Amino acid sequence: MTRKDAIPSVVGVAVVRPHVMRLLFNDGVVRDIQYVPGQTTGPMVQPLDDPEYFAKVRVDEEAGTVVWPNGLDLAPEVLHGDFEPVSDLGFQDVTAAQQTA
Repeated sequence: MTRKDAIPSVVGVAVVRPHVMRLLFNDGVVRDIQYVPGQTTGPMVQPLDDPEYFAKVRVDEEAGTVVWPNGLDLAPEVLHGDFEPVSDLGFQDVTAAQQTA
């Protein structure tokens, strides 16, 4: 990122184990984010309880974040750790240590 106040963008995602995705941001930060099945309900989030569906996550380059086939996307600045989420959707940071690419 060139500006200190710029919103970070997700540039890479990999599912490293069931319900855990590793995110690479445009500033080199790497974070592991885990989804806890059953922690929340709702038509957009509930499909993520299925690990095969969770694994369909991909990067939406235009939005700069991750997205699933049903259109669910997550705020990149929350995934990056800059802000707390407005509502708990069942995601938590499980990064072992501060990582950079």
